[in-house]
Amino acid sequence: MSSLAALYRYPLKSALGQSLQQSAVDGLGLVGDRRWMLVDAERGLFLSQRSVPRLTQLHTRVTAEGDLVLSATDFPDLHVPVPVSGDLRQVKVWYDSFEAPDAGDAAAQWVSNFLGKPTRLVYMPAERARTVGADYGKEGDKVAFADGFPLLLIGQGSLDDLCARVGRSLDMIQFRPNLVVQGSPAFAEDGWKRIRIGDVDFRVLKPCARCILTTLDPQTGERSADREPLTTLKGYRLQDGHAMFGQNLVCDGAGVLEVGMPITVLE
Repeated sequence: MSSLAALYRYPLKSALGQSLQQSAVDGLGLVGDRRWMLVDAERGLFLSQRSVPRLTQLHTRVTAEGDLVLSATDFPDLHVPVPVSGDLRQVKVWYDSFEAPDAGDAAAQWVSNFLGKPTRLVYMPAERARTVGADYGKEGDKVAFADGFPLLLIGQGSLDDLCARVGRSLDMIQFRPNLVVQGSPAFAEDGWKRIRIGDVDFRVLKPCARCILTTLDPQTGERSADREPLTTLKGYRLQDGHAMFGQNLVCDGAGVLEVGMPITVLE
């Protein structure tokens, strides 16, 4: 039987993730996942490892209250409270433009110094969550600062297959999943429409199109000289011009997930 092999949360979009044994989950994904984001101070455009590889060196964690703690080598830790009355800042994630609370000047100074350019830190309250694209989700499906969907699932068998084709070991964290499944064949998740983990139900909405971010070493931030694993993925996982790896999900309801829970394919 398939089971949940790992849980990963990314408190700050495109910064380092956290491995969890247990997590609450709701319609916005794992609680505390990608509720914070860095944006260009002038344009409000989101920043990611695609253009700022240094984000691979930024550690974050979420407190019980939902506050963010930033840490990095040679920088003092900074505790950033959830903005309750901060100014709203116009920001943009891909094609979505919207307003999000700004985390204040102290946080902005810290992240600007870390990245070496003017940067602001913003927060996503649940009531301001974006709407999942109507082509895939249904009315009421929401997402925080993730690219388009609240959850990403990858099968361990799929990664093993990719590693064999590339000819070297790859770290699952390179692909930034939230949920890792073990005990299923390679790419079995491609055929799933609805699954249950423990007693929580999920809808599988669409495959995840992969980009240059997958070629970054999550430890160093350096790009692979041979553009792997993206080159290999394009050779056998191409769909509509994109290399697909993993499946985007949305949670129906809320509950608690724990590593080791059984996974049932409902459809």
